[in-house]
Amino acid sequence: MSIHLIAFLVVFLCNVVPAFAPPTWTVLVFFTLNYHIHALGLIPIAITAAVMGRAILAYSFRHFSIYLPKGYVRNMENASTHISASKKSFLGLLALFLFAPLSSAQLFEAAGIMKKIDLKPLLAVFALGRLFSYSFYITGASAVKASSLGEAIIEQMQSTEAIVVQILTILGLVALGNVKWRPKR
Repeated sequence: MSIHLIAFLVVFLCNVVPAFAPPTWTVLVFFTLNYHIHALGLIPIAITAAVMGRAILAYSFRHFSIYLPKGYVRNMENASTHISASKKSFLGLLALFLFAPLSSAQLFEAAGIMKKIDLKPLLAVFALGRLFSYSFYITGASAVKASSLGEAIIEQMQSTEAIVVQILTILGLVALGNVKWRPKR
């Protein structure tokens, strides 16, 4: 199996998993540091895999939201009326998906539950944001391939802080759905 196909599958799986997957950038740095892989070829592969994974994650949450507590789903739907009420609010949401420094899994899960939110623009800006961030990480990893920085990055993937951030974003998603949002008219 080609290393590019393996990278695609690993990135896809990291982006379709709802929580506790390693950040995609760490996977890309790992592949760049440990395999003879062309950096410019890895970027479009990673973006495609990440977008496909997040799309399946969001649409799965949209489809299976019928199994979530009805009050929670209603609160999320009411929250979505605030986002879709104006272009300014929706542009703010797009900016969040473009620049969010935290894991986007919970953002896509929330957007999936909010059926009034069109997922296609979110996926497009997610891809654009990943074009820049993945390019930065992959070319940076290529530049430091022979240094001890590579070991430090791999060690960071297993850090307690990374796990705590995942837990906090999950709790944030739960909290968002438990706010008694009033629908915006």
